[in-house]
Amino acid sequence: MKDKIIFILAALWQSTYGVIQTLIGAMVMLWYHDCPHFRYRNCLMTIWRRSDGISLGLFAFVPERGNEILNDHLKRHEYGHCLQSMMLGPLYLPLIGLPSMCWNITPALQRYRRRNAVAYESFYTESWANRLGGTIQRY
Repeated sequence: MKDKIIFILAALWQSTYGVIQTLIGAMVMLWYHDCPHFRYRNCLMTIWRRSDGISLGLFAFVPERGNEILNDHLKRHEYGHCLQSMMLGPLYLPLIGLPSMCWNITPALQRYRRRNAVAYESFYTESWANRLGGTIQRY
C-alpha cells in the first residue's frame, strides 16, 4: 500500500513539475504501445526494440537485451534520470535531456570517447543518474 501511495505521489509530481517531459514520454509510450510496460520503482518503464535508453519524466525506455546484469544496470540508470526529472522539473530537458542526447548521438563526441577511452557514463548527466539510481559505475 505504501509503495502505491508513493508511486501516485511521484506520478502527480512528474505530471505537474515535470509536465513537459512527462507529456513527451507519454506520447512515446503510446507510440510503443505494443512493447512490454511495467512499473519500476516510481516510473513506468517500457522495453523497446531500440538499442538506446531514454527517460522522459514519469516514463523510461530501455533496450531489449539478453544480459540480466546489463538489464538491471540500464533500469537503474534510466530510473536515475527519472529522479533527475523529479528534482529539476522544467529544467530537466535543457540541463539533462539535451546534453545527454548530444553526448550520446553527436558523431564528434562519439569519436572523442573512442579515441580517448572516455566512458559514456563519465559525463555529468550520466554519472549523476547512476548515483541516483544506485548503479555501479562501469568505468
